[in-house]
Amino acid sequence: MNSSSILQKLGPGLLYAGAAIGVSHLVQSTRAGASFGFSMLIVVVLANFLKYPFFQYGPRYTAATGKSLLHGYKKLGTWAVWLFLFLTVGTMFIIQGAITMVTAGLAKYVSHTDWGIWIWMILITVVAMTFLGIGKLRLLDKLMKVIMVVLALTTVAAAVASFFGDVPKTGNSAPFDFSNSSHLFFLIAFIGWMPAPIDISVWYSVWSQEKSVPSSPQNLKHSLFDFSIGYWGTAFLALCFVILGAQMLFNTGTELSSSAVVFSGQIIEAYANALGNWAIPIISIAAFTTMFSTTISVMDGLSKVMVSTLEIIFEQNKLAPKTNYRFWLILLGSGAMLVIWQFGSNMKSLVDFATTLSFLTAPILAYLNVRVMESKEITGEYIPSKFTKMVSYIGLVTLVIFSLIFIGIRFL
Repeated sequence: MNSSSILQKLGPGLLYAGAAIGVSHLVQSTRAGASFGFSMLIVVVLANFLKYPFFQYGPRYTAATGKSLLHGYKKLGTWAVWLFLFLTVGTMFIIQGAITMVTAGLAKYVSHTDWGIWIWMILITVVAMTFLGIGKLRLLDKLMKVIMVVLALTTVAAAVASFFGDVPKTGNSAPFDFSNSSHLFFLIAFIGWMPAPIDISVWYSVWSQEKSVPSSPQNLKHSLFDFSIGYWGTAFLALCFVILGAQMLFNTGTELSSSAVVFSGQIIEAYANALGNWAIPIISIAAFTTMFSTTISVMDGLSKVMVSTLEIIFEQNKLAPKTNYRFWLILLGSGAMLVIWQFGSNMKSLVDFATTLSFLTAPILAYLNVRVMESKEITGEYIPSKFTKMVSYIGLVTLVIFSLIFIGIRFL
């Protein structure tokens, strides 16, 4: 199977990659490498490994039943769907706001215009809502295939080239210290969106349901292949971003800015230092288009999952599906703007708050996914392997322990 045929077969896996490769990679992974060096590589590996079952249960459940994980939650009891609704409403505006701010910062830096970042945030939000409102997600699928390839190639090239560069080191950066609360808080924020919020497992199942075919072993095989390409591809790129941050920014005395615009410049300069100035136009366009695709993918996923959640809770659809979907697009975009207004121009604070919030809700969503896959409706080849189940239990316990540690240090 050649690379072009693989790209053609990608469906929800590509939307997953579009939603995952964004703040968690460009911002958090680079910050991790810049702040603590190569020690963060093991965090990326463990986070992706321990969270894998919770994300994989999305396509697996849909392949088994032809329905989304939300229907599996309903079978656990209406309380589970209400709980998911509560968690989603409590985080959706913050998640969308953080992503929009980073995208706007890149847009302002790349465009070299005098427009304020607020103009860019409003413009990006309106364009994304319009793009999705008129139903151009298929066009996004095609564009993302090109965008992801360009970003992946330039990121891998920059990570490799960084080993051959000569960046002055000052030796002033402190190693990661578990007894340092600020270090621990960053670790939790980093893991919160590494590789992505667990909420995306539900979005993924909704996307899969839209494209599903009757349940069959072949459909399961194709669904898991599609998912694995997206999941492990983004995991590999996260490692590359950590390497880039560690090689080009760690121990250099450079402090990453809390301003989205200045931060964007620092990231692009890191690429340029590794590859040369010729790469600036390419990586600038690739980084912005990647973040814009993330903005669109997350807005689509959140809006669709809200429509599906309410339909399942009330067992009817009072509005036409498109009207309901567009309502949530508008509400999500407006709510994100309000969140950004509250945080001002401090990108770091907003991103850390959003990712930490996702980390604290992760054990609940992980538990629901595990319960769904242990139900009697999952039979035969659709039952997860013993190894996958074991990893999910270890991952769930790990998430709970770290959440309790965070709550204890932060509030008690």
